Amino acid sequence: MKQATFTEVRNHAKTYFDLVESGESVRVLRNGKAIADIVPVIADLPSWKRRKVQPLLLDGVSASRTILEERASGR
Repeated sequence: MKQATFTEVRNHAKTYFDLVESGESVRVLRNGKAIADIVPVIADLPSWKRRKVQPLLLDGVSASRTILEERASGR
């Protein structure tokens, strides 16, 4: 995380916001104390795109593995 004083951010705002836009966070300091974090906004994605994919399990075994094993055995 990049750190900058309040004055640096005020005087060079474009530079710091370009960093944030590229995905980096910036911590703003005033009198040596952290007063704010400028962080990138997470893109608004539909809920179905945000979920982590989990494998389909049948009797504790992944469905993909079962299919591949059946194909290999010629069933």
